Amino acid sequence: MDKKTIDAVLKKIQGAESAAGNPRTKAIVNRIVQDLFYTIEELDVQPEEFWAAVNYLTEAGQSNEYGLIAAGLGFEHFLDLRMDAAEARAGVVGGTPRTIEGPLYVAGAPETLGEARLDHDGEPGEVLFMQGQVLADDGKPLAGALVEVWHANHLGQYSYFDKSQRDFNLRRSIRSDAQGRYRFRSVMPIGYSVPPGGATEKILKLLGRHGTRPAHIHFFVSAPGHRKLTTQINIDGDPYLWDDFAFATREGLVPKLVRITDPAALDAHQVQAPFASVDFNFTLHAEQQALPHADIARPRASA
Repeated sequence: MDKKTIDAVLKKIQGAESAAGNPRTKAIVNRIVQDLFYTIEELDVQPEEFWAAVNYLTEAGQSNEYGLIAAGLGFEHFLDLRMDAAEARAGVVGGTPRTIEGPLYVAGAPETLGEARLDHDGEPGEVLFMQGQVLADDGKPLAGALVEVWHANHLGQYSYFDKSQRDFNLRRSIRSDAQGRYRFRSVMPIGYSVPPGGATEKILKLLGRHGTRPAHIHFFVSAPGHRKLTTQINIDGDPYLWDDFAFATREGLVPKLVRITDPAALDAHQVQAPFASVDFNFTLHAEQQALPHADIARPRASA
């Protein structure tokens, strides 16, 4: 079919619309349908291929993997880059880089002031301490900022989604102290891969790609009058550090990892063996009304 004929079909389909409905939805859906019609024609997509794709999308929904697929195909990273560009046009630059949230946040983690312990006694893994400040873009500390942190365990699993873990294991919300400081004790996360045999792995294999993420720790950081920061740090030295299937590793988000062996430091931290330590400050931008919302509304788990 030529483009003129396809456009006539599209016009007929869109002609079935009434004045009712949502104009924004109409514009987006009609554009997607148009682009898919053009793709089917230009790439000679066969009916068997089309229905295989429909079945794949059905299975992906049933296994609740769309969040992983959105990350793996680069959509979530692309949305971050668009937000970066919108801020840059308004002169908002620098600060801590944003990066993807992923699909594994759970609202309601216990809140503490200044510091927290994320793990429970007996949690496998190397002890990790992470500390720093939450700062405004003028360098002043932000007291009372909320640092929400979550990460995977030694098997690459997240509490709530992995029912073998305690509620809110490796998840906490920390209010920064009067000097904007936060600190937490946890265990070192590991990198992990998408569910074997799942919808995300299937599409990535067909694209000739892997589905592995480097070890990382997620954060939401927020304070009144400032733009909410969604970010994560990646653990330096991970073999997939710059080969993340979700494209989340960014310059400025790979802090130095220090191994602490000094006996006095071990005593001060109340541990018996050497541990890992990360210093990292979060810098938030002041809110501007003309900018897109940085606090993104999307479905999330809650416990």
